[in-house]
Amino acid sequence: MTINHHPSGETLLRFAAGTLPAGPRLIVAVHVGGCPACRRQVAAFEAIGGALLDAGEPVGMASDALERMMARIDREPGRPQGAAAAIRLPRAELGIALPEAMDACGIGPWRWLGPGLRWSRVTVQGAPEANVMLLRVAAGKTLPEHTHSGSEFTQVLKGSFSDARGRYLPGDMDEADAEVDHTPVVDADGECICVAAIDGQMKLTGFVGRVVQRFVSF
Repeated sequence: MTINHHPSGETLLRFAAGTLPAGPRLIVAVHVGGCPACRRQVAAFEAIGGALLDAGEPVGMASDALERMMARIDREPGRPQGAAAAIRLPRAELGIALPEAMDACGIGPWRWLGPGLRWSRVTVQGAPEANVMLLRVAAGKTLPEHTHSGSEFTQVLKGSFSDARGRYLPGDMDEADAEVDHTPVVDADGECICVAAIDGQMKLTGFVGRVVQRFVSF
């Protein structure tokens, strides 16, 4: 599988440093899990961070520092372990195999969003406020024109779609922000399933989108 669209270097750096919000972090974890090039980049960032720590002056730590660090690791998406791993969130049977990074997530049933469009709520363990969803779009379907008030991270799991910036295949990740106003179109040879995290709000901009926005909140 050839992967052509990757997270930005800044996003991978934030992922390695643990500073991405929970939703985007999950999407990047899914991408990194299937992309050797990005795994190498993350490992390089982590090595640099480790070297900087080694070169720094040691400082005293709080007595509960280790306990708090382990609790944070347990809450991180894509890393189920420790006590948090025993808490299994509800998972609906969607008929598709999900990436390993989503093993600790709760998965809701497919729900109707419009003709040829279904969505499923994804609950990130330890971060119920994260706005993450699975999208299932029929072959040849055009999504409403939209932009974003924040950032949108989308990882293709199955099928493909295109917009003015290119074509996105399984393994590709699209990172969009308020500067991107696009109209994704699913390829005609099959449905497309993606997992997406929206940090902010999706803003539908075309005529149809403005009508739909009155009834559906993303």
